[in-house]
Amino acid sequence: MADLVLYTNPMSRGRMARWMMEEAGLPYEAKIVQYGPEMKSADYRAINPMGKVPALVHGDTVVTEVAAICTYVAELAPEAGLIPPAGTPERGAFYRWMFFGAGCVDPGVSAASLGVDTSSPEVYGRIGWGTVDAVADTLGELLADGRPWLLGETFSAVDVYLGGQIAWGLMFKTLPERPGFADYVARLMNRPAQQRAAAIDDALMPTPETGTG
Repeated sequence: MADLVLYTNPMSRGRMARWMMEEAGLPYEAKIVQYGPEMKSADYRAINPMGKVPALVHGDTVVTEVAAICTYVAELAPEAGLIPPAGTPERGAFYRWMFFGAGCVDPGVSAASLGVDTSSPEVYGRIGWGTVDAVADTLGELLADGRPWLLGETFSAVDVYLGGQIAWGLMFKTLPERPGFADYVARLMNRPAQQRAAAIDDALMPTPETGTG
């Protein structure tokens, strides 16, 4: 598995992808792609035509989008127990909430943070997430039964991706708080793999003195 290469930047959603790599325990190489000309270069666009990070390269396979990366890596490392068995209700819940994160949480939070009001009936009915409050309510209901992790008793890749979004939303106040969010995020932040990944990315953050990590 040494041929796994993660293209990322410490100031991006790539932090969740690195966390996923650390949870999976697979050997990987990380290549930092700088914002600006490098990320939009022809060389990098040959990997991700969007000119965005993260991207995961595994031999001849290229996977972009954090939800897809987390799912792909979970399937590569079944021994890590980050994805439920195929054909089970838990696997269905895995896909449901993983793609709820991609299809509702990410765009809903982004729109709200830009001041876009989606609450009017003509808008609400045309977009997948409705409003950011509806997104927060749905997540709050999921955690209302006191479950430790989003799928229940077992930590999974959904907690890396969707849990990471909840953590970012609380940190930057872009996701409305709901009961259970803070305790859930505290459990996430106590995971050794999350702490390892965060330490690596934090050390790569630009500094005021040099402008580089």
